[in-house]
Amino acid sequence: MTSIADLQVAHEVRSGVHWGVAHGLPTVFLRRAADRGDLQARLIRVGSRGSDEVFDLVEEIRTHGPVYRSRIGFVTTSHAAVRHVLTSDDFRTGLPTSSGTLGRVARWSAPTTLHPVEPPSLLVTEPPDHTRYRRLVTRVFTMRAVERLRERTEEIAADLLDALEPRATGVVDLVETYCAVLPVTVIAEILGVPEAERGQVLEFGSAAAPSLDLGLGFRRYRSVTRALAQFDAWLGQHLERLRRTPGDDLLSELVAARADGKGLDESELKATAGLVLAAGFETTVNLLGNGIALLHDHPDERARVVADPSLWTNVVEEALRLDPPVLLTGRMTVRDTELAGERVPARSMVTAILGGANRDPEVFADPLRFDVARANAREHISFSAGRHHCLGAQLARMEGEVGLRAIWERFPDLRLEPGARRRETRILRGFETLPVTLRP
Repeated sequence: MTSIADLQVAHEVRSGVHWGVAHGLPTVFLRRAADRGDLQARLIRVGSRGSDEVFDLVEEIRTHGPVYRSRIGFVTTSHAAVRHVLTSDDFRTGLPTSSGTLGRVARWSAPTTLHPVEPPSLLVTEPPDHTRYRRLVTRVFTMRAVERLRERTEEIAADLLDALEPRATGVVDLVETYCAVLPVTVIAEILGVPEAERGQVLEFGSAAAPSLDLGLGFRRYRSVTRALAQFDAWLGQHLERLRRTPGDDLLSELVAARADGKGLDESELKATAGLVLAAGFETTVNLLGNGIALLHDHPDERARVVADPSLWTNVVEEALRLDPPVLLTGRMTVRDTELAGERVPARSMVTAILGGANRDPEVFADPLRFDVARANAREHISFSAGRHHCLGAQLARMEGEVGLRAIWERFPDLRLEPGARRRETRILRGFETLPVTLRP
């Protein structure tokens, strides 16, 4: 008979193998490629150090034309080429390790609990499953549903700022006290989380958010996996509670949603909730932090918004364009194809640098300038495109507008203090800490 200790050892072995395939080997490969001067590998390594040099490397890659051939695969910073990669049926989600021997090992060793970048997550499923799955989810996460949350989001923002008033003349970390708490509180309401359990969900969100990144160290990987397993267990109980007593929340609606008489199964419901928590939390935390820093560093642009508050919606789009929460994404070619005139063989990795597309001078005039009234700011691709366009884009936009406007109207003289630190992530881009004095 297999003992509990034996099962634990087996689990530890599988976990270590999965980390090695999904994170350890890619990290070693990237390090070696970067040492040999590969620009894509250097970009990813610089991002892992939380450096602002990433955009210097993006522009260096751009000098090589619309498509750059790296040791990893193909890279594009072109707005047109990035959009093509994200919308064409010649490309699919996935990584080089998703097939062949490494793919079999990765699937064998993958955690059995939910994960935002493992099937059946919307991020990595393809038609026909993706089509059925997304149709049900979009029926619930509509623009109207998001707008219903606006008033509540404004209340949450006001409450958080009220709580900061007594500390306004001292230094506070806005990521910890505002940028992270606002979106996770909204997400808790979307998921119908009881008030008493929301602190737990905040912990889940903070711990699980790095699951969207690559190249995690083993210790971080273990903590992320543990948080996702805990969230999975909690979510199973929560879904059962919502089936018994549905609430006035979007997850309750999703539990009941049907298309052709069929709804989402347990794993699909969990995957959706996990994606809402990890992706929704991560995107908006980064958007708020990046937006606050941009407005602080551009007082003339901030004055334009004060003079014309109707610009707040566009402020969000311009912040998303110039300093996106997600720097890049990847696709695999399903067949031989062409990208911006370059032949790309089947099963090639193609990296679409969203932050590069958003600064393409062929689309955006004076692309490195922060312009709150930029007429075509919304043409950014920060929420991806095509069938994998971010499901929570409208929610993030609404939270960004409410969150940025609320803090700058309450504390118009807000001052960033020394010590701001970017997160050491390769795909995601945001602040780990953002110390400020609210009333200098």
